[in-house]
Amino acid sequence: MLEIISKKSQAYGEFNNGEIIENKPIGFPNDGGKLKAYSNLFYWAYAKANFDSTIGLHPHKGFEIITYVIDGEIKHYDTLIKKWISLKKGDVQIIQAGSGISHSEFLKKNSSIFQIWLDPNICTSINNKPKYKDYQASTFKIYDNKKTIIGEKSQLKVQSEGVEIFELIINNNENLQLNSLKFYSIYIIEGLLKINRIEVKSDDFIKIYNENNISITLKEKSRLFIVVSPIQLSYSSYASQL
Repeated sequence: MLEIISKKSQAYGEFNNGEIIENKPIGFPNDGGKLKAYSNLFYWAYAKANFDSTIGLHPHKGFEIITYVIDGEIKHYDTLIKKWISLKKGDVQIIQAGSGISHSEFLKKNSSIFQIWLDPNICTSINNKPKYKDYQASTFKIYDNKKTIIGEKSQLKVQSEGVEIFELIINNNENLQLNSLKFYSIYIIEGLLKINRIEVKSDDFIKIYNENNISITLKEKSRLFIVVSPIQLSYSSYASQL
């Protein structure tokens, strides 16, 4: 099963009167947009800065929050490390919010990021001490045009069950083998291609499940960001309780 969520069908958000704009394949429950949270994937936003802009200090609890720098440079401050840290293209930060942490973000003009919230079973994680860690782009190894961010041999570990995250560059037509017991959530960062004969392009979001493989027909070199998560969790997700 493939679901295609175009940019216009995603939720929209902004900060500081449009200095930072967002399209959200998976928005918060009150954000609107076609797609709601599923598996342990609670929230996913693509944010781009039209100007240098700072999102002020704000709190988080329970969730594992991953920020991936697609292009440009950002800075991050939180109440745990109490200093500003710079992150550049390909760098990753993870906040395991636990019992509570507040943070602030600065995005340099023309920078873009993904921010993805994972649910590690927040009924229990909310009792943990908060943690924060940065990973430079060089941390993540690339094999066959696949950069693994979370998964086998990656240094970045999460508590959220069964999650893998990777970036994939597609240069040729190919068939990808999938696990039919997993969701494959794909954001097209750039490019134009067909997945099982359905055309998708930059900023489209694809939710795939109950499939053993997909065929990719390339029309332009494409850059994909993929999150893999279980169809069935061993715990009740926060989203399922809303």
